[in-house]
Amino acid sequence: MKFLADECCDADMIDSLREDGHDILYITESKPGILDAEVLKKAFDESRILLTEDKGFGELVFYLRKPTRGIILLRFDVRQTNLKLLRLRQLIETQSSKLKDSFVIVDAEKFRFRKLKSI
Repeated sequence: MKFLADECCDADMIDSLREDGHDILYITESKPGILDAEVLKKAFDESRILLTEDKGFGELVFYLRKPTRGIILLRFDVRQTNLKLLRLRQLIETQSSKLKDSFVIVDAEKFRFRKLKSI
């Protein structure tokens, strides 16, 4: 799958997903420090699903109606860092067909999907 990882994402997680064969553009490597709206636009323009731990993207897509191809919001306590990659892999393996045009919240126990309007 094609993802754009926000700079708040763990580098080790990005490396592991790349090893799994996913095409991931990592903001930390290409354009560190850009605004969230620019990150979202880049993901949209390149048809990538955004990976983030920043709740602010919800405001951009739900209240400001910014276009997106999909967002995966990782919500883990700092003590659960080891679960992020495991849960993200589970999501991709079991729910990949539902990721496009969805806002997905991933935590240690569940996946919550909210469908977004297609552009």
